[in-house]
Amino acid sequence: MTRSLFGDEPAGVDAPTLAGTPLAERMRPRTLDEYVGQDQLVGPGQPLRRAMDAGAMHSLILWGPPGTGKTTLARVIASASGADFAAFSAVTAGIKEIKEVIGVAEHTRRHHGRRTIFFVDEIHRFNKAQQDAFLPHIESGTVVLIGATTENPSFEVNAALLSRSKVYVLQPLTLEQVVLILQRALADIDRGLGELNVDADSDALTSLARYANGDARVALNLLEQVSTTLTPNAEGRRGLEWAVLTDLVERRALLYDKAGDEHYNIISALHKSIRNSDADAGLYWLARMLEAGEDPMYIARRLVRFASEDIGNADPRALPLAIAAKDATHFLGMPECNTALAQLVTYMAASPKSNAVYLAYGKAAKDALRDEAAPVPLHLRNAPTTLMKALDFGKDYKYAHDEPDTVADMSCLPDTLAHRRYYEPSERGLEPKLREALERARQRRK
Repeated sequence: MTRSLFGDEPAGVDAPTLAGTPLAERMRPRTLDEYVGQDQLVGPGQPLRRAMDAGAMHSLILWGPPGTGKTTLARVIASASGADFAAFSAVTAGIKEIKEVIGVAEHTRRHHGRRTIFFVDEIHRFNKAQQDAFLPHIESGTVVLIGATTENPSFEVNAALLSRSKVYVLQPLTLEQVVLILQRALADIDRGLGELNVDADSDALTSLARYANGDARVALNLLEQVSTTLTPNAEGRRGLEWAVLTDLVERRALLYDKAGDEHYNIISALHKSIRNSDADAGLYWLARMLEAGEDPMYIARRLVRFASEDIGNADPRALPLAIAAKDATHFLGMPECNTALAQLVTYMAASPKSNAVYLAYGKAAKDALRDEAAPVPLHLRNAPTTLMKALDFGKDYKYAHDEPDTVADMSCLPDTLAHRRYYEPSERGLEPKLREALERARQRRK
């Protein structure tokens, strides 16, 4: 039995269910046999399963989307290990609460020989000082820390804590896995909805699972909400059909957090799809963001950047089109601006690609930052005063328009960077012609 940190009463997965507890909480798996999903972690022979079977538990971070079983897995681990279990959320707890729990854990280990599994939900909400408070107690073996987070631990968990923990990545539940969880809830008389005698057709359950976006908690609570409103027939059975759900799940809640990982994941997917000339994928990721409520001006700004970074001079029309789409987005707003952005996405997907301008600037910036600031050559300096002329400012400058092909035989780089080449046009789009023109100019400057 898993003990509460504050006594010997049952805790975690062993705790009794209180009246009014939501279905998702009542149906929380108590053992790995009941646990659905994450076979890559807890399936036979997988790393976390091996550690559990060997009783060699270590501090770990569970990283994954909401409703994928992070809290449940922590409770199952605690139950299987027989250790004491303490759980709280980083949203409501602070240093004071941490110290209190650690104090009890130290007493329990010293006097009863039991370790404590310390579960922290939303650990990314703790600041660095709060996270550091765990370190000495993890190193001493007083506690095994299990942190759960929906955010990338690389950015949200400090390096010292990460170095002492193993990160396990949880994947969104598949459609089939969510349907299985719903079927179990409908059949379970003790903890689920078995007493309601709900007959659900496969289309209805699939629709609920699709609406949940891989989040078991959303799916179960919605199932409970719908099932309790159904009217039983003469035999006491309740029919749950797809038609009953059409109004409720007409608009699916999109998995998207404008301030979190999914925001960066999807904008990255859009950028890389266009770069790979995949207009269909580009349109899909664009729609994912817009329909989830992303600021269309943010998308427009990213696409303006793309026009220079990934197309550049291979198709110089992409940048003014991107600026036009940005202006249209600002002028129209959503939803009318969606087609302007879609037009831009499809055009840039079809455009020839070149990152030559992007690379050229990077090389120039590296020289500008790394080397000593070289003085501007005298012949390139303005000479508006007599003194400046006496100091040879502007001496030997050649006006390009007076030269054949408007190219003068003079260097425009500092002597330390003479003949340095930054821009190397690609062989795509307009850039071969630019390469020829720039090469002619280089030859004349020799």
